Amino acid sequence: MDSILVTGNGPLNGVIPIAGAKNACLTLMPATLLSEEPLTLTNAPRLSDIRTMTSLLQSLGAEVSALQEGQVLAMSSHGLDNHTAHYDIVRKMRASILVLGPMLAREGHAVVSLPGGCAIGARPVDLHLKALEAMGAELDLRDGYVHAKAPGGRLTGGTVDFPIVSVGATENALLAATLAKGTTVLKNAAREPEIIDLAECLIKMGAQIEGHGTSTITIQGVDRLHGATHPVVTDRIELGTYMLAPAICGGEVELLGGRRNLLEAFCAKLEEAGVDITETDAGLKVSHKSGRVRAVDVVTEPFPGFPTDLQAQMMALMCTAEGETVLEEKIFENRFMHAPELMRMGAQIDVHGGTAKVTGVERLKGAPVMATDLRASVSLILAGLAAEGETRVSRVYHLDRGYEHVVRKLSAVGAKIERIKED
Repeated sequence: MDSILVTGNGPLNGVIPIAGAKNACLTLMPATLLSEEPLTLTNAPRLSDIRTMTSLLQSLGAEVSALQEGQVLAMSSHGLDNHTAHYDIVRKMRASILVLGPMLAREGHAVVSLPGGCAIGARPVDLHLKALEAMGAELDLRDGYVHAKAPGGRLTGGTVDFPIVSVGATENALLAATLAKGTTVLKNAAREPEIIDLAECLIKMGAQIEGHGTSTITIQGVDRLHGATHPVVTDRIELGTYMLAPAICGGEVELLGGRRNLLEAFCAKLEEAGVDITETDAGLKVSHKSGRVRAVDVVTEPFPGFPTDLQAQMMALMCTAEGETVLEEKIFENRFMHAPELMRMGAQIDVHGGTAKVTGVERLKGAPVMATDLRASVSLILAGLAAEGETRVSRVYHLDRGYEHVVRKLSAVGAKIERIKED
């Protein structure tokens, strides 16, 4: 397994381009299953999770071609010949469950393995299933698979009232409702930019959707969808991650394609900590000239609140902040697994359940550390950028799921970082 070697090297200066959003692209790709006509996605990120979703769609009979070095995905589902999403692919990634709604909506039946994915909490799929049941789906869970069918071959509109906000369940329900007979109303729906992006793509395909971006989405089902071309929205989590690099190291970095409205709550916390953020014609410019940032408290919340996917990276920044920080994780349990690794670097962190108290230190010390999940892996790289000496981050296969060319992008702004290939 490869590792990444990081050496603290002072301030960072320059430009980092931000890729299309992993979480948006993984949601948009299954939309191809809703139509016989081609769906083309531009600004696609080049990540292992995208390759996994490609394999899953191809296993169902869809055609998926990566063009322009992977930044364009040309897809067609005119000849689906399999209705079972098998465990050997689905287990690699939780987003695989997103093929269930569109397959059921178009074909009237589907069999999908229960998914695997990150070890950051239970993240059950029961909300996905309840949403589909509200549209008339008959579901049978046996042998680790969801066997689903729509009576009469077509889902029917219904009201889905989510007991808690769920991005994935909102996405699955939205995909399925586009071809359901009648009107579907999603209440307490997720409001993330990725939801808006999915709805806008589906509208281009002929779907009738209103209210996306609010907590109530209304979908009027149509008989068929057609093809479309759609650009994947900017990855707000990659954006936030690289915004933290000059905050933790000092310097000034411009993030190309960045938009403040994707991360308003996060930007407000950075500014409270003493980091300068300026909107430019090309994106966002982040600068922190000298001294330690101020400690700020953070509570993770659904959009438009502070993203859970930036909690680990923010903790890395707070490890060297002036003062004491309380980080409260309200989205996923077990999401402080990076804390013991940061403590190996000299961080002072006290974890109790869903709360972590961080007391800032003058400077972290380089150490060998191990990535436990996707966002934890990049938080350790950020910590290493500001640490004294060398930090070796192992198990970085997690990183490849969510960040393309991380070594190249950070090297371009002055970081001393390299990937060590293991035999």
